[in-house]
Amino acid sequence: MNIYVGNIPYKATEDDLGNLFAEFGDVTSVKIITDKFTGRSKGFGFVEMADDTAGNTAIEALDGLEHLGRNLRVSAANSNSDD
Repeated sequence: MNIYVGNIPYKATEDDLGNLFAEFGDVTSVKIITDKFTGRSKGFGFVEMADDTAGNTAIEALDGLEHLGRNLRVSAANSNSDD
């Protein structure tokens, strides 16, 4: 399951985000999107979890959670593969 994570604190790392989601199940990948020129986080990213049930549980638990001073926005990522 691919999960969108917005409002990520700029100081958060992919490891931080992965550890947060790992409490709910197996995390297969974490990607924080960065500016290609500065390398600075754009404040959003994606977490992929192996199991949809665990992913949905993580979304419910983490959406709105305050993490490093910012409230995360967590939802199922839009998929263009259904076109």
